[in-house]
Amino acid sequence: MRRLFLPTLVVALLQTGPISQAVGGAVPKYPVDALPAALRENAHAVVRNEEETFTVKSAARTVATMRRAVTILDEAGADYATELVYYDQLNTVSYLRGTVYNPAGLVVRQLRAADIRDYSLSDGISLANDGRGRAADLRQPTYPYTVEFEYEVVSNNPLFYSTWHPQPREQLAVESSSFRVITPVDMPLRYQEQRLPEGSAVVHTQEGLTHVYQWQVHDLPALEEENDAPPITEQTPAVLTAPTAFEVQGHRGTLTSWQTLGQWTYDLNAGRDELPPAIKARIVALVQGETDERARIRKVYEFLQANTRYISIQLGIGGWQTFPASSVAANGYGDCKALTNYCKALLQAADVTAYCALVRADEPDIRTQFPSSQFNHVILCVPLAKSAKPDTVWLECTSQTTAFNYMGGFTGNRHALLLTPAGGKLIRTPRYGVAENRRERRADVYVDAQGNATATIRTLRTGLEQDDFSMLFHNLAPAEQKKRVADVLPFANFNITKFALVPGTSATVPSMVENLGLTLPNFAPPSGKRVFMSANLLSRWSSLPAAVGERRADIWLDNAFAYSDTIRIHVPAGLKPESLPTPVKLTTAFGSYSSQIQTLPDGTLQYVRQLRMPVTRFARTEYSGYVEFRRKISAADKAQVVFVKTDS
Repeated sequence: MRRLFLPTLVVALLQTGPISQAVGGAVPKYPVDALPAALRENAHAVVRNEEETFTVKSAARTVATMRRAVTILDEAGADYATELVYYDQLNTVSYLRGTVYNPAGLVVRQLRAADIRDYSLSDGISLANDGRGRAADLRQPTYPYTVEFEYEVVSNNPLFYSTWHPQPREQLAVESSSFRVITPVDMPLRYQEQRLPEGSAVVHTQEGLTHVYQWQVHDLPALEEENDAPPITEQTPAVLTAPTAFEVQGHRGTLTSWQTLGQWTYDLNAGRDELPPAIKARIVALVQGETDERARIRKVYEFLQANTRYISIQLGIGGWQTFPASSVAANGYGDCKALTNYCKALLQAADVTAYCALVRADEPDIRTQFPSSQFNHVILCVPLAKSAKPDTVWLECTSQTTAFNYMGGFTGNRHALLLTPAGGKLIRTPRYGVAENRRERRADVYVDAQGNATATIRTLRTGLEQDDFSMLFHNLAPAEQKKRVADVLPFANFNITKFALVPGTSATVPSMVENLGLTLPNFAPPSGKRVFMSANLLSRWSSLPAAVGERRADIWLDNAFAYSDTIRIHVPAGLKPESLPTPVKLTTAFGSYSSQIQTLPDGTLQYVRQLRMPVTRFARTEYSGYVEFRRKISAADKAQVVFVKTDS
């Protein structure tokens, strides 16, 4: 079962009183001094004991119970003294209990029913969302102390089985954690073990008419965060589980492959793409005379964006079954399923065949070798059947501003489950690599005799590099856009004299142009007869610390990219360059880097920096080489131009 931590807002609303006295008997439990020193090292908290049991009652019903005791060592571990248990129309919380123990292991407080708060977990954009949470806060003012929570959730949504992550965060040690799954003999468990310590593999037994699967881990030391590492849940032990058969509100399915999961989802939504005749007629008229298939798709997509908006509707089976296309046509809104289904229907009216696709958005890619429900979003895949060259158009149907045929960092570079009449099929969404993700900057810097400067800067960003700036442009007023940009400028003293974000005209991926004017007081103050100035205006990279001991995690970089900076430096006649940085050129497995500065015929200095990082994953054994690559870049980026005064 996934561990849910209280949102900041919920925590702020839960104010528990101070601890004053022991409650009940004096039998110690979880004394802090019994903790081995190895588990305290680098830890903010230690899981003393965790027992999770997941019982499959039938294809339509499961019961999950949790008992978890955590010793909180300091303020940074205080979140572990809170618990948020999710429930909705398909999930019911049977009970939620909690106990606080002092350092000696004596009970000092027990959670009362009046202490448990009930909250709507609406995301703020849902028209209807039955998600709620029961929240408890047992944080204490002094450390250390131990909290123990117990709860049970009965679910009529067995499409999702538990995933066991006994060590879900850095700086969290684990003394003991166990996971048990009980299933009927005719419903064998599907599971995948990941990174389990030696001796922790499944113990599988049969007890009467049930199968019992059990895992245990002990004495896992806290892990520290490492630079450029994957999420901690990709590094620590885990067991994924999934059903072979399930039933959600009368809709039965099997989950033995991606094909069967896709078939259930496709059948659940079949026949819900009928459009009103008036809308059909509008689409036919919209594309009339347009022979190019891609152009017809674009016209339909722009119609969708102009006439609908995204509003989430999550009630019961509505998490998987779309509202009919006729409902979206009448109301002008829908969730991701409904808007994608509606766009599919509009394209069908335009004589274009499209398929809905499930995807896990804004998170790491799914585990492709373990068919299971790992998705949280729906997009549209449109094969170009009539194109001379095989190609595919992808559409994000929930956004009124996302560019045509662009998935971005939200859903690009990952797998999706295509929903077809023949069932599900895993395919890849578009890849955005070094050719698409570019940042090209040109700047002119004018320095006066007192060392003050002005700068005009034009930055073109494309592909994933422009995603954040596109969000700024479409969601914030210009004044707020300017403030956000100012917050990340690397100058101690500056004023923005000009600012504008403008969508670019890149043909293959969207782009954004940022025009910036700056005044930079005291940018290069004179030091006697000399002036020292960094030619690298905005693109300095920092070095990384060497690994302490053996590197644990592989190197995971966010995205491949290419950066280019051309900076022209204009100085008054009384300054002449005395010393220029040595040109640097690096070619490594991690990428390539070059920087050089030269004097142009008119006396202007021109600095050119190029950085290409085409690969994003490296083995942990390569970390020392990566650190050296970053160190050399950092040193080159800090190199200064030295000017000398000639008019004194």
